[in-house]
Amino acid sequence: MATIKDVALRAGVSVTTVSHVVNDTRHVSAKVRERVEEAIRELGYVPSAVARSLKSNTTRTVGMLIPNSSNPYFAEIVRVVEDRCFGAGYTLVLCNTDDEPRRQSVYLQVLSERRIDGLIVVSTGDDASLATLLRGLRMPVVLVDREIDDPACDLVESAHMHGGLLATRHLVSLGHTRIACIGGPAGLAPSAQRIEGWRMALAEAGLSPAAGAGELLWHGGFTSQGGYEAMHAIARTSSPPSAVFVCNDLMAIGALRAAHESGLRVPDGLSVVGFDDIELSSFTSPPLTTVAQPKARIGALAVDMLLERIDGRRHEPRKVMLQPELHVRGSTARHAGFSEPAARRSAA
Repeated sequence: MATIKDVALRAGVSVTTVSHVVNDTRHVSAKVRERVEEAIRELGYVPSAVARSLKSNTTRTVGMLIPNSSNPYFAEIVRVVEDRCFGAGYTLVLCNTDDEPRRQSVYLQVLSERRIDGLIVVSTGDDASLATLLRGLRMPVVLVDREIDDPACDLVESAHMHGGLLATRHLVSLGHTRIACIGGPAGLAPSAQRIEGWRMALAEAGLSPAAGAGELLWHGGFTSQGGYEAMHAIARTSSPPSAVFVCNDLMAIGALRAAHESGLRVPDGLSVVGFDDIELSSFTSPPLTTVAQPKARIGALAVDMLLERIDGRRHEPRKVMLQPELHVRGSTARHAGFSEPAARRSAA
């Protein structure tokens, strides 16, 4: 493999001159530059990224941790992050922690050893040591979707509680009075906040789930299998609900399958609302009503905020809360026998 010394010999210049041509660190005459570039082409010389990073103290590389690479929600955000990084001249190194704290800490160590310039993190659900680990990295960090107790980190996320409120208010507006909720893993902040939005909307309507909550609140693993199993359990209860708010779209897709197998027709016999608005949600049967997170804006903001810190254009941490929207499709319908209040009908 050709070295920088081989290029210098072929071009008849010093190693320092070759370095200035490769790194564009000093003016080199057009004639000399042409000789050096021709030698590089002839020898097939590839500059060492490691050596260049040691000199410049930057690698033009960003790391990203996500908890579940099979979840389309994270995949859609990663797509935006990668495109944004590439456009800014940065390479993205992606690590899937599989929601395991130990794997998360190992990947943080690996990324640190690779001298990345900054980090975008969607944390695992249960890792009290993460804040300490991130402070030890001494690099800019942007948290996405899940906040941790570290005031030095930037954060961009959706208003999860408001999203749960939107979903449940929609079901209440359709005349549903027994509305179940399938939450994500216990202890995961976004899930807890979405569940809290569900509780608030029920309380607003005088439908507090305090009585009989054991048959109304269920948990899954933010996976299709988790939603599938929870929906089957709900269908076996003594008094099944007429509507279900499911705290992510993957679980909602599993719930739709379970409802079909249990003989519950969606939306005639059961209304279902998801959360995230992944691309697949509009292709389910029926198409899924869901709370849409602004994934493109989340990914773009995460990169922009990180580059601001890397480039030294901003030093103070920044927290951005984005608002979700309800996308109504075919998986929700009016409850049987429900009629709109007269005032609302006359207003229409």
